[in-house]
Amino acid sequence: MSTGTDTQGPPRTRTPAESVTPVLVRLKLSLLRNGLRQSAGRRAAYVTTTVLVLLVAALQLIGLIALRGNAHATALAVLLVAVLAVGWAVMPLFFPSGDETLDPTRLVMLPLRPRPLVRALLAASLVGIGPLFTLCLLAGSVISVAHGPAAYVTAVLGAVLALLVCVALARAVAAANLRLLTSRRGRDLAVLSGLVVAIGAQVVNFGAQRLGSAGGLSQLDPAADVLRWVPPASAIGAVRSVSEGSYGAGAVQLLLSAAALAGLLALWTRHLTRLMTSPDGSTLQSAEPAARERSSTGLSRLLPAGRTGTVMERSLRYIWRDPKTKAAWVTSLAIGLIVPVFNALQGTGSIYFACFAAGMLGIQMYNQFGQDTSAFWMVAMTISSTRDAYVELRARALALLVITLPYATLVTVLTTAMLGDWPQLPEVLGLSFALLGAMLATGAWSSARFPYSIPQEGYKNVAPGQAGLAWISIFGGMVSAALLCAPVIALTIWLNVAADGDEWTWLLLPLGAGYGALLALLGLRLAAPRTARRLPEILAAVSKG
Repeated sequence: MSTGTDTQGPPRTRTPAESVTPVLVRLKLSLLRNGLRQSAGRRAAYVTTTVLVLLVAALQLIGLIALRGNAHATALAVLLVAVLAVGWAVMPLFFPSGDETLDPTRLVMLPLRPRPLVRALLAASLVGIGPLFTLCLLAGSVISVAHGPAAYVTAVLGAVLALLVCVALARAVAAANLRLLTSRRGRDLAVLSGLVVAIGAQVVNFGAQRLGSAGGLSQLDPAADVLRWVPPASAIGAVRSVSEGSYGAGAVQLLLSAAALAGLLALWTRHLTRLMTSPDGSTLQSAEPAARERSSTGLSRLLPAGRTGTVMERSLRYIWRDPKTKAAWVTSLAIGLIVPVFNALQGTGSIYFACFAAGMLGIQMYNQFGQDTSAFWMVAMTISSTRDAYVELRARALALLVITLPYATLVTVLTTAMLGDWPQLPEVLGLSFALLGAMLATGAWSSARFPYSIPQEGYKNVAPGQAGLAWISIFGGMVSAALLCAPVIALTIWLNVAADGDEWTWLLLPLGAGYGALLALLGLRLAAPRTARRLPEILAAVSKG
């Protein structure tokens, strides 16, 4: 009679959890290698990006080392590391597809526990261009502030801690917002990534100009005194403290970075556990029909009745829901504010820069039918006469004015307040309103004459083969709008040059507003018959994306 042990196979050996780490590191390398094999263009882009990043990293490393011994080297190093940490925190939100391993739910079917998986993903995250760039900057930072054997040891620990904190911060943010990043709103964030780069460039430019003024790097000292106690910049502050003999302060600053790392890993583990054990939101009912119906009636009550209100509501919902339309609007709103405000902050601006806001927002009137794509056929079915086309265009222009009029006024008033030039406020508002009306007029005509398709996928805003139409529509319309505003511009110049013209500049506000309204009405009237006649051509043009 055989025992139970006779029928059992050989004892199974349990794979240690630590073996997951090299597997994921090799997986990361394989993903990078296989991605480069897809096309020569992708390899060229990757190599070019790598070379540029390494070049910038090398220049930063050399520059930081050159600051060694400078009294303000610590302030610059601490501030750079703090900015770097912010970059690591926000990059996953705007570039969710930059790392194929950012979505841990792809591993949900594997028998992996969260803690070993966190360690493995953390190690895999250290492979790539971003960590290498960060390491070069951290190395230059600690070299610029370290003095003495104890400081060198602290520098090694501090650089490693800062690097791990940055990577863990990015992973924790990505895990906490993974449902958002894989949804429609996440795609909206990805489309808006270009805006982040543009705003960041303006901030860096403004900061560089401020540093180049009187005081130089000494202006960074107050901020650095605070940030050197904030992880991961506290790791760089610890190197400075140990260099000065403050071993207790250095130990506390290192402990702060270590505590931040432990907290981020715990937060990452918690979100990872929830992601791998909770059901996907796509399988759940998102909202009750009645609630959706109630929410859809709030905007309608504020708009006019009939076709005008319906078209206005549709246009406003496009701005809020369509990723490409939302990206265009947010970019225009941001740049229209950044240009006059940043120039005013630098002391080199003019109050007339406020007209830039009206110009940027007026561009949104161009290619009105392109945002409809192939669904424009439903709009075309409702247009049977020139009157219908006029009401359609007028409603779209009114929807645009709901946002542009108050915003252009706000930017103008804000710029005037920063420059303290209140007597010129009426004439600048008049110029802004005249420019806005001219752009509405030329935008309506261009929408009917030069429509083009906007692809729904990817980052391109023009379908292949229609780039010429886009250039003609936008830049031709902008030049035409400037020419249409010539009477108001000439009157403004004459009143400012005339001896007693300052007493009459206030007239430019009603004259500019009335002239802009007249131009907009004439433009809509001229564009309406062309729109009604060219409905098939417009549908064919906007359906190519």
